[in-house]
Amino acid sequence: MRRSQQERTRATTGALVAAARELFISDGFSATSLDAICARAGVTRGAFYHHFGNKEQIFREVYAAEQKALAVVVERAFRVRQDPWDGMYAGCRALLEASLEPAVRQITLVEAPGALGWSAMRDIQAGCKEQMRRGLTIAIEAGCIADRPLNPVTSLLYGGICESALDIARAPDQRAALEDSLTELALVLAGVAGRATPGCAHSR
Repeated sequence: MRRSQQERTRATTGALVAAARELFISDGFSATSLDAICARAGVTRGAFYHHFGNKEQIFREVYAAEQKALAVVVERAFRVRQDPWDGMYAGCRALLEASLEPAVRQITLVEAPGALGWSAMRDIQAGCKEQMRRGLTIAIEAGCIADRPLNPVTSLLYGGICESALDIARAPDQRAALEDSLTELALVLAGVAGRATPGCAHSR
């Protein structure tokens, strides 16, 4: 059966994004040409411009897809814990660990700052930041932490996690840097909650 126009469009854009992702990982953003993306995807340059305006635009799609995938990883880690504050730590840990996967690291931590700039990155990351805000809301409603203004604590925690991910990615010993960061993360979250451990069991 002949595919609909919508199906053909979805297939073409999917092939282009997948091809671009592979090349951005292996060759980097600057060294990847549109011709290389088109050749790998098996489409013409005209087909590329039908869907994307330039290389920056397709990188934005690749980066956005990575952020959505990371959000799924964080959500899964959060939900498997019965205690919301344990879930908060588990979600943050999952994000830092996933960011060290070579492909994810290359796209989100190495290439994105130069390809997109911080303003565009922050816009795309808004969904992940909101995810943390929801987690904090759940923790407050469960009595794990005291009620407080959510915007500043969300920004402080989310900004700290993002900076930690960058530091870990640049560290000579990434695994050691990750473990050190996780230790400090547990202490920070305990401080936010005003207790010795992340969980709700010892809440005031």
